[in-house]
This record gives sequence, C-alpha cells and structure tokens, in this order.
Amino acid sequence: MCDHQPPCPHADASDHGSARRVASHPEQGWSLLCNGVVVFTDDGEIQPDGRVIPAPRTHPGPTA
Repeated sequence: MCDHQPPCPHADASDHGSARRVASHPEQGWSLLCNGVVVFTDDGEIQPDGRVIPAPRTHPGPTA
C-alpha cells in the first residue's frame, strides 16, 4: 500500500503510528495513515481489519 521510501511501518508494527498521514480532518478529530490505520485525537484507533483500539483511559487522582 505504501510507496514512500523508506516504507511506512505496517499497521501491525509497534511503531505503526509513525506512518505518514494521507488524509487529515482535525475538525472531525481523525486522520488516515498511509498504512490504513485511522487515528483519533483522543489516541484511539481503527485498524485496517476493523479492530478498534480504544484510547487509553486516564484515571483521575484522588480528590481531597
């Protein structure tokens, strides 16, 4: 799918988020990477095979 040199990391690679953005829609909160991964501004993802990778949850600290 990628014709960049060096090629973008595959969607299953640990560094897949470093692939080039081929479409960006910040007003909608998402971008499409060259490897087919859709990334969202909350750090969630949709993989090319349809798997959803939820955004990491942050737990609020204790309230006093």
